[in-house]
Amino acid sequence: MSLTLDDFDYHLPPELIAQAPLAERSASRLLVVGDKLSDQVFADLPDFVGPKDLLVFNDTRVLHARLHGSKASGGQIEVLIERPVGPHEALAQIRASKSPKPGTTLRLADAFDVTVIGRVGEFFHLRFPTDENLVDLLERHGKLPLPPYIQRAAGNEDENRYQTVFARNPGSVAAPTAGLHFDEATLAAIRARGARCAWLTLHVGAGTFQPVRVDDLGEHRMHRERYVIPQETVDAIAATRAAGGRVIAVGTTSMRALEAAAQDGPLAAGSGETEIFILPGFRFQVVDALVTNFHLPKSTLLMLVSAFAGMQTIRAAYRHAIDQKYRFFSYGDAMLLTRNDHAV
Repeated sequence: MSLTLDDFDYHLPPELIAQAPLAERSASRLLVVGDKLSDQVFADLPDFVGPKDLLVFNDTRVLHARLHGSKASGGQIEVLIERPVGPHEALAQIRASKSPKPGTTLRLADAFDVTVIGRVGEFFHLRFPTDENLVDLLERHGKLPLPPYIQRAAGNEDENRYQTVFARNPGSVAAPTAGLHFDEATLAAIRARGARCAWLTLHVGAGTFQPVRVDDLGEHRMHRERYVIPQETVDAIAATRAAGGRVIAVGTTSMRALEAAAQDGPLAAGSGETEIFILPGFRFQVVDALVTNFHLPKSTLLMLVSAFAGMQTIRAAYRHAIDQKYRFFSYGDAMLLTRNDHAV
């Protein structure tokens, strides 16, 4: 099957792009996609989870990754951390009238200086002050980086709502948004069903918002993201398989980590970096079902869910969601998808 970018396009009315979270996390809508489409509320998700099932969550925490500052010339700049590469260094995007050269000093948040070491692909390699850990420095001086399609600055409400209730390992510049729907009551209801929860970490990079710029998808190169899968999670997946339960990935980030780690053999604990690009025709090794939000037109995440549930299934689901005025993207509603290895 020869696929092009246009195969993953759809028209989304702008008013359906959620600009703020609902008052309650689990009040979002949930579109259950199976043999038919079923409109639910996210708080009903436990009803679709079996006692032998395992839900795998991404426990990454979003950094205060957006910083404003100036060059020595006085020119204003905006820095978006892509990912830390040590306790005092990071890769970042820099928005400026003229790109800073290696050796340039930048003043950020009117509080500290960073040095441009060089370039790594499209990113700038920055050295931060060594008297404070990078994450702590960002926490004090940076701002939460809301996605580009949210047309407002981050406010106090976002400090809580753009983090999952189980976020604990700082390193992402975007939230694993499927996890935003879970509150403590929903997690308790899942456990009450007899299902289990497991955790991994994948730090989401700013590249997740980068558009696909080639029509021939075989030429697209994915951004790189770091993940850690604990032995406890690998053991829980093995036990779930042995019991005949399903592995349910909460979010495309959890799925990417699990499937990347199983590409070269049995799933094993450990850490690594992935630039896995999941297109229709991909052979899934680990995940049986997926909780996910609705994704941007022509995005790699829309390609991923199309590979998982089938292109025709996803097209029908998205048409239904638009007709029923579901809320889209990071602060929007969710879907529950089942893997279909034979769908087109």
